[in-house]
Amino acid sequence: MARALTFATLRYEVADGVATIAMDRPDTRNALSDELLGDLIAAFEAARDDEAVRCVVLASAHEKTFSSGGNLAGFAADVPLVHKHVATERFPRLFTLIGELGKPVICAVNGHCLAGALGLALACDLIVASDTATFGTPEINVGVFPFMILALIVRNVPRKKATEMLLLGERFDAHEAERLGIVNRVVAADGLTEAVGDWARRLAAKSPVLMKLGKDALWRQNDMALEDAWDYLRAQLTIAFATEDIQEGVTAFFEKREPQWKGR
Repeated sequence: MARALTFATLRYEVADGVATIAMDRPDTRNALSDELLGDLIAAFEAARDDEAVRCVVLASAHEKTFSSGGNLAGFAADVPLVHKHVATERFPRLFTLIGELGKPVICAVNGHCLAGALGLALACDLIVASDTATFGTPEINVGVFPFMILALIVRNVPRKKATEMLLLGERFDAHEAERLGIVNRVVAADGLTEAVGDWARRLAAKSPVLMKLGKDALWRQNDMALEDAWDYLRAQLTIAFATEDIQEGVTAFFEKREPQWKGR
């Protein structure tokens, strides 16, 4: 049975081990306001702390827009500079929360995914896009620069293409995003929900303890020196050897049956 939590700017529902977080601010095209960012942080924290949740899907409740990106009205607001500085902390906080969630996150992009929203998508583990989706960092065109998502872009996009995106501010379609390695898969718009649901169910069926160890390793080794990464990853493998799930998985393989995960 599905369970839901109430938020002012998004929809949150858990069913069959999958938490779906759908941004729902049509009046602003899901602009990443302080309120929406706060709700996203709270929703991901709820998913992290819920043992029944094995996978998270980040989506939009609207057909033509994933998110228009940062809240431009807030950029120009007549408030003390220190308040603007404090408010931008929500971006790295949310991105780090997703990276350290310990559970896989799929981003379902069903329309325009622009500016800060592209960073939000890149913070997720996997991205599935509809063939009508568009991407871009158009901030430079309005006298801004995508500082808050720059680190994510250069970690996901080849340097020259990243520079092109950032300096020209042009949009590109889902197939170009897939070619650049930003998007894992492009599907027809009417098949997006089914495609994302299929991956989410498959991810939710994996060992939760090995999934957490694996995702944590992906996050933590990212900027390590190579030899440091080897040492860290060897230690993680040793920890994995100590889990009941690795024993169950190998046993189930040889016995030609589905594993029964215990999560420890």
